[in-house]
Amino acid sequence: MCFTPHWPVSQQALKQIDHAGRTILERVGVRICDRRFLEMLQGAGARVHYEDQRAFFEQDRLDYLLEQAPSRFTLYSRDGRNDLPLGEGRVYFANGGRVFRILDMDKGCFRPSLLADVARTARLVNELDRIHFYIIACQAEDVQFQHYHLNDFYHAFKHTTKHVMGGCDHLEGVKQMWRLASFIAGGEEALRERPFVSVITNPISPLTMAADALNTLHFCCSQGIPTTCAPAPIAGATSPATLAGTLSQMHAEALAGVALSQVFAPGSKVLYGAVPAVMDLRSADIAMGSVEMGLMNACAVQLAKLYGLPIYASAGVTESKGPDIQAGIEKSFSNLTVAMAGADCIHLAAGMIDSANSISYEQYVIDNEIIGMTCRILEGIRVNERTLGLDVIEKIGPGGNYIMEDHTVEHMTEEFFYPSLGVRLNLDLWDEKNRPDMVGRARALVKEILERSGEDLLDKDLIHEVKKAFPGIENP
Repeated sequence: MCFTPHWPVSQQALKQIDHAGRTILERVGVRICDRRFLEMLQGAGARVHYEDQRAFFEQDRLDYLLEQAPSRFTLYSRDGRNDLPLGEGRVYFANGGRVFRILDMDKGCFRPSLLADVARTARLVNELDRIHFYIIACQAEDVQFQHYHLNDFYHAFKHTTKHVMGGCDHLEGVKQMWRLASFIAGGEEALRERPFVSVITNPISPLTMAADALNTLHFCCSQGIPTTCAPAPIAGATSPATLAGTLSQMHAEALAGVALSQVFAPGSKVLYGAVPAVMDLRSADIAMGSVEMGLMNACAVQLAKLYGLPIYASAGVTESKGPDIQAGIEKSFSNLTVAMAGADCIHLAAGMIDSANSISYEQYVIDNEIIGMTCRILEGIRVNERTLGLDVIEKIGPGGNYIMEDHTVEHMTEEFFYPSLGVRLNLDLWDEKNRPDMVGRARALVKEILERSGEDLLDKDLIHEVKKAFPGIENP
């Protein structure tokens, strides 16, 4: 849906943050931990200090590189039914990923995440209509290290036709993903034309690009795979304790990622990345569910839009260790704050608990409902001749009711959000139905989805061919 965004800082303040970020790139620079890429940057006009591995971006050169990045492109789905055109004013939500533990739905305790959890979370996202694309949800502890990217992406492709995004830790891992996706697409050119997969890379705050991230970004750009280079500074720890200071550093890191992608391949599809967070400085604990994280990510949307760049922002995180009141409060505020700013993609918005260190199946379906409410707010109130209802008001007059009117039937589905988990029962009926609650309903819905959605979403012959071509693939 398209709407008028609500932004957290004034245009004057935004320009100050932007100027500070650009000044950081010009005066402080970014550490590039690979001489080969330093040489490429120097060839592209950046000022380079080889002795301390720093690259500096002068203002005009930075602008030239940023102008090469497309303001619009599409994150394709595999079946074409859930394509996500970015840069057109729409907001898309995704789960979050690459955690190492999961809250076991039946036992109520945490356990290591397994390959089966990758498949199940992909199936959940495929069925939940308000989670628009799938991010590889967890690290499979039961898969050999050298094959875990291959297995992560294979079981994602096998269980959802929505766009798949994931992080790749090293060059061999991203090559595994690319070879697999090319095979499924029907060839390298077919994948380049409609890439149904994208890759997340992360700078190391403050202001450092490690060799593995550089190699991953370079490979993806050269092969036409959309990417985001998403810095995750923590206010008071890996960035200044002030929100404006953290945003200035994050902006520099994010712009550097965009600029690098355009040095590697002009016109590369890249999202401005933003995962700014804060630390509770009373205890030195991460506080990703804080209201300040929502504010900073909303401001990051403003910064990306200054340059006409689609953005991968963050929201929907909680410090809570399970689906509870705290999770509902923290997730709702940040999802709404960042969505109202107009973020193209909001990751971490579904399934995440425990400061983004764990996932919960129940939380996926609860978050799907939170996102549904958020999207309804973004739609706003429709005002036209039919919705004003003057004809039906005149017809009913004083003292009547509208229950059986055609006008009510006509608008009942489009005007209201109907929750599937929220309990809307009078007290007597609620008591009669054994006092249902949202978490219990969520648990039942997860089981229902997983029981009825077990069918593979890749052709059986293709599965056979893939397994012959990629012997490292394992079954959950």
